[in-house]
Amino acid sequence: MSAPGPEGSLADLFDGGGVDSVMVALADAQGRMKGKLFDAGTLRTRLEREPVSSEVCGYLLGTDLGMTPAERGMWSWESGFGDIELDWHVERARLLPWLPGTALVWATPLHNGRPHPLSPTGILAQQAAGLVGMGLAPRVGLECEFVLVEGSERDAERSGWRPRPATLGNLDYALDAPGNVTAFLRELRRVLAEAGLPIEALKLEGAPGQVEVTFPFGPVERACEQHLLLKMAAKAVAERHGMSALFMAAPFTGTGSGLHLHLSLHRLDGEGAVFAPGDGEELLSQKGLEAVAGLLDVLPVTGPMWAPTVNSYRRLARDRGFAPRRATWGWDNRSCAVRVVGHGSGRRLEVRVSGADANPYLAVAAVLAGVRHGIAGGLEPPEPAVGDSYQDAKARRLPRDLASAVREFETDHIAAELFGVRVIAHLASLAGLELDHHAALVSPAEIARSFAQS
Repeated sequence: MSAPGPEGSLADLFDGGGVDSVMVALADAQGRMKGKLFDAGTLRTRLEREPVSSEVCGYLLGTDLGMTPAERGMWSWESGFGDIELDWHVERARLLPWLPGTALVWATPLHNGRPHPLSPTGILAQQAAGLVGMGLAPRVGLECEFVLVEGSERDAERSGWRPRPATLGNLDYALDAPGNVTAFLRELRRVLAEAGLPIEALKLEGAPGQVEVTFPFGPVERACEQHLLLKMAAKAVAERHGMSALFMAAPFTGTGSGLHLHLSLHRLDGEGAVFAPGDGEELLSQKGLEAVAGLLDVLPVTGPMWAPTVNSYRRLARDRGFAPRRATWGWDNRSCAVRVVGHGSGRRLEVRVSGADANPYLAVAAVLAGVRHGIAGGLEPPEPAVGDSYQDAKARRLPRDLASAVREFETDHIAAELFGVRVIAHLASLAGLELDHHAALVSPAEIARSFAQS
């Protein structure tokens, strides 16, 4: 199913009336929407005279979650924090119903007139282009989990950063959510549909306060844009209902929120779905098997792309926590990193490694790189896992923490071949900022463990 998107030109939105602000947004290094808000009247006058572009400080592509500037590198004190130019996509404007009177225009960071090779959109575009060069078009559907908690960020701070989930117990698949959560879900679904981003499915999950949202399949960059808009909408709607939406991989001990990537490939010559098994094939086509083999090679060495924070690895640490610990694959098996699902031409791969805190552009880029690596090399995967793949001691372990993930990422020759040394160095430096932030912090858990024992 294709994801509809009633986008139009910004000029047409102006003509329709009711727009007083224009948000020009890009995806930053952490997968958040950043940019500027323009007055609609002033901007309309400018557009009538000439094409419009703008610049932003380049450090948006080179900071950690706390917007910490780097000491060295392209966007740092050493470089002087220069600007980058943005290419506005004024023909792809849309209204944001959760922000009345506001239109959105996406912008692409540029370098020498081309998409910036170190921007999330540029990194994803490179990997997608590699598959297109092989005659293959990737399509992605994102399935995201997040947790609703009571109150605002200020309330959470007052509680010592111990927010209360908006629901109690395991309400997985429950259809009788508490009234405030039901109202939130209804409004979220409505505003996303009005923005041209209809949800395919929405459900409560197994952890307290946890929600899962699934979008239809679509082109890879559009799927990532949908995810960023979901995060913005969920936070805005949650605030109106006296709650907050947390997109952390492990917001509480024992809770893991994932960002599962459903991937299909289609032949550009119109010959159909690539993963669908043919005569004599069982789970997948030959190219599908090669794609799986490539993913099992690449996922363990690209951790900083799909698990970018210290907290990401709390989700992966639980045994049988519905998040994979090893690079395994199997048919409809939720203990695996790569789960084969779907029927007939709808056969697809569900890659389950990413947490809710992942930058979708980078997570999808890692998956596309793995698929390209497997198909280009004609690789063969091991036998599919049957039963509990957590117990498969022969399968390669996914990174245990961010520090070990960075070491693998920086030294692996496959990652270097797929992404290039500049991208590897850039993303490793972002992970280094995250590690530096946490290095000297003492957590309440450390104090509790050692208070009377040390």
